Amino acid sequence: MPLDRKPAPNDLRAFWMPFTANRQFKSAPRMLVASKDMHYTSADGRQILDGTAGLWCCNAGHCRPRITEAVQSQVGELDYAPAFQMGHPLAFELANRIVDIAPEGMEHVFYCNSGSEAVDTALKIALAYHRARGDGARTRLIGRERGYHGVGFGGISVGGIVNNRRHFGTLLAGVDHLPHTHLPENRMTKGQPEHGAHLADELERLVALHGAETIAAVIVEPMAGSTGVLMPPKGYLQRLREITRKHGILLIFDEVITGFGRLGSPFAAQHFGVVPDMITCAKGLTNGVIPMGAVLATAEIHDAFMQGPEHLIELFHGYTYSGNPISCTAAIATLDTYQEEGLLTRAASLETYWQEALHALRDHPNVVDIRNMGLIGAVELASIDGQPGKRAFDIFVKAFEAGILIRVTGDIIAMSPPLIISEAQIDHLIGTLGDVLKSAA
Repeated sequence: MPLDRKPAPNDLRAFWMPFTANRQFKSAPRMLVASKDMHYTSADGRQILDGTAGLWCCNAGHCRPRITEAVQSQVGELDYAPAFQMGHPLAFELANRIVDIAPEGMEHVFYCNSGSEAVDTALKIALAYHRARGDGARTRLIGRERGYHGVGFGGISVGGIVNNRRHFGTLLAGVDHLPHTHLPENRMTKGQPEHGAHLADELERLVALHGAETIAAVIVEPMAGSTGVLMPPKGYLQRLREITRKHGILLIFDEVITGFGRLGSPFAAQHFGVVPDMITCAKGLTNGVIPMGAVLATAEIHDAFMQGPEHLIELFHGYTYSGNPISCTAAIATLDTYQEEGLLTRAASLETYWQEALHALRDHPNVVDIRNMGLIGAVELASIDGQPGKRAFDIFVKAFEAGILIRVTGDIIAMSPPLIISEAQIDHLIGTLGDVLKSAA
């Protein structure tokens, strides 16, 4: 496509969209052209209520003035600074700001550019940490079925969503998976489900199979988002922490979705009262404005690398855009916005209202399960025989036409609205979805 003209709404020849598997989208794509606060503007001029915070990332809503102005100013002051052997003050200011709201013990920050990079970074740190301590036999990584950890080779290896893995051949060797925690007896649970804590004990089986001395790290989402919003059973995360600590295995929480207020605390680790050894984050870190990710780590992990001469590289890992000045500025302004508006804890005050609105859909056509926590929720639908995913996708299209944006994964509708949503907007979002469910039956 020539660079001197804007694409027509249906001109996608030069743009390989990752979400155009359905032919209807190829012939008539849903185009978004503007955004503000809780709404997108579609190409045909309609206001679309954002029920997904973009892609789990715009926690403070869209085009917030403090963030926009900070980025605009920074572009004209310091656009780029090399991250290797150099630095700039914003990177240190942001690291301190993140540590201030992080779980106690998370004292150091490693920057990257996305959740996928954060996961691969954390996995590499785990392997290098054990080697730095003379424990180089610890090379095995353990993820979980139905887990999502981005699209890097490390992330899809420890991830457990089949379609994210099957197309890419042999992945990383030495990877195992714990069973997922989505149990039928937990249907229609409000908040954390009662059943399933025992599934954490499967880690003991893997330890017995391989030997603790071979296992470097376990990575899980404290609340699994992209697979369809799966809540951890009561006691499950606590048990994982006990087992990993007992065997000297690092525990990594993937908080790319749950970080920055989604469950009513800055991080899910605080919400559940479980502190891992590392936390990956991205998305809400910059409110989706500029790509950025980070890995939070304990002092013990950081200090293991700081044993050599000062002039040598401690960890042979990093990215060209790690700690980019514009990204740092966006993140600092985002944290300012969260603080000024109380957004890191606002989900806790809206959780009950959100929960009751969501569960009011339980008797709607084809609804088989509803799950919620904080300001996140899922409505699971019965699949059409021989056409998995079609029912939810049809609902997605009709919902967009009705003026709301939802997200679907398989036949699960996932919603995670910006944390600025009002009760009236919750009513509108859920009410419209209810109307769509009825009309599509």
